[in-house]
Formats: sequence, structure tokens, C-alpha cells
Amino acid sequence: MSPGLTPAGYALLGSCVFLAGVVDALAGGGGLITLPAYLAAGLDPAFVLGTNKLVSMTGTVAATARYHRAARIPFKRFLPALAVCAAAAWVGARLAVRADPSWLRPMLLAALPVLGWLIWSHPEFGRTDHSERLTQAQRRGRELLVTTPIGAYDGFFGPGAGVFYALGFTRACGCDLVGATARAKAANLVSNAGALAAFVLAGRVRWEIGLPMAALSAAGNWTGAHLGVKRGAEAIRPVVILVCAGLFLKTLADIWRQSAAP
Repeated sequence: MSPGLTPAGYALLGSCVFLAGVVDALAGGGGLITLPAYLAAGLDPAFVLGTNKLVSMTGTVAATARYHRAARIPFKRFLPALAVCAAAAWVGARLAVRADPSWLRPMLLAALPVLGWLIWSHPEFGRTDHSERLTQAQRRGRELLVTTPIGAYDGFFGPGAGVFYALGFTRACGCDLVGATARAKAANLVSNAGALAAFVLAGRVRWEIGLPMAALSAAGNWTGAHLGVKRGAEAIRPVVILVCAGLFLKTLADIWRQSAAP
């Protein structure tokens, strides 16, 4: 057991990680739950992002496997976008070790209400797949357009990356929400792996906390992915809206705390 964490603290943290896995598999944004939970449990802030990447990556493996069974992610065709995504996440994480990501918060504050309103005002959003209307070249170009900047963001900062992937694949590539979420899980998996490699090399992972939590994350992600596959856009759409709202409020609170600090 990690110094400073009691059995009750582990139990509470584990519950948060499981719930975050369910949310992450449905819409992304599980970091909204886990990042504050690690800090509340007493984990050194320098190790929070790296440990969270280990836990998140393990959970995303479970979600990706479950979605692949239902949606058959075209990995061979999707490979170039995934490779670029992993590289972008590596670069983003290397920058995160050296830089302050706070400048991203105002950008999120501007973007999130637009994304949330887009989904809320279009009840049919993501219910129909139009991806086959694109040529192979168009599809590959749009996939790269989605995975490159979001992969870099995921490595550098991360909260809400799963939502951004899913919305990107829905809007740019014409996927329905189940197909977009399945692709988002695969992209999130490789961006987590790329970022985790950078954090491991920097010595920023607490393995004794991350490995037990990883098992709970996998269970939560599998549960969430099962709900997403069974209920489709009906289950995913409201969770995406809630995650956008939660991320907006958290970002606003972070900016307020920074401005109020002496």
C-alpha cells in the first residue's frame, strides 16, 4: 500500500476510478473524475498525469476490445491515423513535463459550450453512419485531421480527449456515435500509450497505485462499452453532453482559482 493512502482512501479512489471507466467508455472525460480523485487521495501532483495515463490506458484496452466486437474497427485502414496519434501524444507529453498547460484552459472554455450545444440542438446527431460516402483518401485525410491535434492535446493535458475524438470522427468522418466512439477508444488507446511512454521515461508514474487502479478501470470501461454497444446513441449522447458541461465547469473553476491565487 502506498504511504499516505489508507484502506478507506484506496476504496474511495477505486470507486472513482471504476465510475470514471464507465463514463470514459461511453463518452470520454473520465479524467474529470480521476484527476481530482488522485489529488484528494494525496498523490503527489507531479505523478498524477503519468499514473492516470497508466490507469486510463489499461481501461481503454478493455473498452476498445468490447467496441471492436460490435463495431469492427477497421484497424488496417486506420493504422496511419493511429501511428500519427501516438507520435503526437508523445510530443505533447514531453512538452507537459516541461511546460505549464494552463493556457489551454481558456481555449477549452470557448470550445466546450459550442460542442455541447451542437449535440443538444441536434437530437439525430450521430444516429446514422455516413462514412461510406467518403473516398478512402478523403477518409484517411480526415482521420489524420482529427487524431493529430487531439493526440497532442491528450499527451499534453488530456481531460475530455475521448469526447473530442468521438465528436471529430462523427463530424469530420461521418461516423455514427457508436462507430465514432469505437474509433475514439482506439485513438485514445494509442495516444495514452504514447504519452505513458514519455511519463515512464521521466519517472512520473506511481506503479503501486496505478496497477491496482488499472484493474478497476478495465472493469468500468468494459461495463460502459457494453452499455454503449447495447443502447447506442441513446446511451452515449446524454453522457457526452454531461461530460462537456462538467469539463466546462471544471475549467472555469480552475481559471478562477488561478486568478484568485496570490
